[in-house]
Amino acid sequence: MHLHFIDYGIIALYFIFVVGVGFVLKKKIKTGNDFLMSNRSIPLWITSLAFISANLGAQEVLGMAASGSKYGFYTAHYYWLGAAIAMVFLGVFMMPFYYGSKARSVPEFLKLRYDEKTRTFNALSFAVMTVFSSGISLYALAMLMQTILGWDFNLSVWLAAGIVLIYTFLGGLTSAVYNEVLQFFLIVLGIAPLVFIGLHKAGGWEGIMHNVDNVKLHLWKGMENAAHNPMGVDAFSLVFGLGFVLAFGYWCTDFLVVQRAMISRNLNEAQRTPLIAAFPKIFMPIIVILPGIIILALQKQFPGFELPKNANGATDYNMTLPVMLSQLYPSGILGVGITALIASFMSGMAGNVTAFNTVWTFDIYQTHIKKNASEKHYFYIGKVTTVAGILISIATAYFARQFNNIMDLLQLVFSFVNAPLFATFFLGMFWKRTTGHGAFWGLLSGTSAAALTYGLTVAEGKGGWIANIHTFYSGTSQAFNIAWIAFTICFIVTALISLVTKPKPNEQLVGLVYSLTPKQKDPTRVWYKNPLWLGIIVLLITLIFNIIFF
Repeated sequence: MHLHFIDYGIIALYFIFVVGVGFVLKKKIKTGNDFLMSNRSIPLWITSLAFISANLGAQEVLGMAASGSKYGFYTAHYYWLGAAIAMVFLGVFMMPFYYGSKARSVPEFLKLRYDEKTRTFNALSFAVMTVFSSGISLYALAMLMQTILGWDFNLSVWLAAGIVLIYTFLGGLTSAVYNEVLQFFLIVLGIAPLVFIGLHKAGGWEGIMHNVDNVKLHLWKGMENAAHNPMGVDAFSLVFGLGFVLAFGYWCTDFLVVQRAMISRNLNEAQRTPLIAAFPKIFMPIIVILPGIIILALQKQFPGFELPKNANGATDYNMTLPVMLSQLYPSGILGVGITALIASFMSGMAGNVTAFNTVWTFDIYQTHIKKNASEKHYFYIGKVTTVAGILISIATAYFARQFNNIMDLLQLVFSFVNAPLFATFFLGMFWKRTTGHGAFWGLLSGTSAAALTYGLTVAEGKGGWIANIHTFYSGTSQAFNIAWIAFTICFIVTALISLVTKPKPNEQLVGLVYSLTPKQKDPTRVWYKNPLWLGIIVLLITLIFNIIFF
């Protein structure tokens, strides 16, 4: 890929800007609460864009294009089955519990609903998951710089990590949130023209239909059997594993995204944050998935669009977007496109690091190491934890090199952590009999079941570290099945142990259990500010898309 002076100038300008944001916000960050939670003072439009941008990092921009090339339009299930419904549930049902409890994190909410050991287990597992996700973003960015700029992979890893460290260290969560808003607009401006140019070169939608295998242009056809669709999954594992367990587990319990709503100025804005974010989310496949399908058509028509092999000799689908950019963008626009990718990777990494330092500081350090220190002390610990999170992310970036599709790795990580966690939340919200002992042993059993399933099954050469009793058609199928197994085991164990242990009294569960929480009514509120109506509109649009692309 040949970059010119203007392209390098655009990239350099972005680096200067994000570091500058950190320096500007540094003056306003004076306490641990400012650094880790933005003091709950962020406007609705910013929290909504930050909410969607927190999930619009390297994993989505690069990974969804890779999945689009590998699996076709079936990848849109991550949005129209695996995102929209769960985002509505979060906004309508779960945000009143999160925001009303005044919890500073998801693990702290678990402490209020259950007990300390449940909180600690989730805090530790979440901390591991965030540094894995951060490492995936860092790996993707370093790979991009190596391919496009010709930089050494190791140099790219440390340079990118250093820049993220500077602006998160200076401005904390607020710096990350404002850079996420910038990232959202950069991605739209940088990637959307690629779709238009690619479609035109491929001969429009007719060219796509003529040159791409028909089976990759549908959502539901062939789902009766895992062998009949490119994704290698069946309808049960798709709907239960992705649509219910992974979707609700991620959007409703993953502190990385929930945190963006929790820093809103009031409850109504906290509820509307995921609902407003859902509107651009359901249209996002046009930008992030369609390039992967377009490249399949272009490979049939023109040379130069072939995807390279990775170190293991398998097709490296992660290179879908870089190849498209190098072949279709002229100088100048190419700089904007590359900057959009760099922004998504760095912002995704920063989002994970800020979630990591909040959970570590509040739920592990303050709880178990030093309980009654000053705000200044926790401010200092938050900064130290930021440095530690960056260093651990660098280590996990090297682990991510083993996978030819980073979305497969990410879903696998989610199946270990978010899948059993959602079972714990689901029971705790709607069954007041659920106990802390049940929640703790359920989480432990669900995570163990995920590890055992991964150790006994193989997909694309991954897993099977105990034995191989079953081979999945794809890494995606393996992750979806691990997710529903972990959820089910956690659900059953939590319920059984709760039946034989003592629950908290009702007065301690007000605001934490649905049946014991007074319903808030605001007759003066206009309809478009009502979370329920916004949720219904989102669900109707999602249903229409599923019917159109059946």
